[in-house]
Amino acid sequence: MSDMKPVARPLSPHLQIYKPMLSMMMSIMHRITGVALSGGLLLFVWWLLAAALSDDYFNLVQMLFGHWLGKLVLFGFTWALIHHTLGGIRHFVWDVGRGYDLNTVETMVWWSLIGGLVLTVALWALGYWVMA
Repeated sequence: MSDMKPVARPLSPHLQIYKPMLSMMMSIMHRITGVALSGGLLLFVWWLLAAALSDDYFNLVQMLFGHWLGKLVLFGFTWALIHHTLGGIRHFVWDVGRGYDLNTVETMVWWSLIGGLVLTVALWALGYWVMA
């Protein structure tokens, strides 16, 4: 047994071989937004706990979320939520066996990308319009 030489097997293709495609990047972004949503959920729980604990603590958290940096984080959370939802719908369509031809894949990816941005901006614009 010790005299056996290892058999030269082909290596699996890796990122150096694959050309990055938009659908591949969006799949990776889907996972990243899933992790980001976990962090956003922690912020939401913090906000709820602040509301339950005291008015002063709630006002502090509201002030932090109302700061431009807090609003930027909330805007990013909103985008992550919408983008992840649209990506989930895209994956669901694929799970039922539809949309595998390359044109449909590219179209769905672009709709998901553009839709996430447009819906996020529209939701925030609606929020500012309602609050004004």
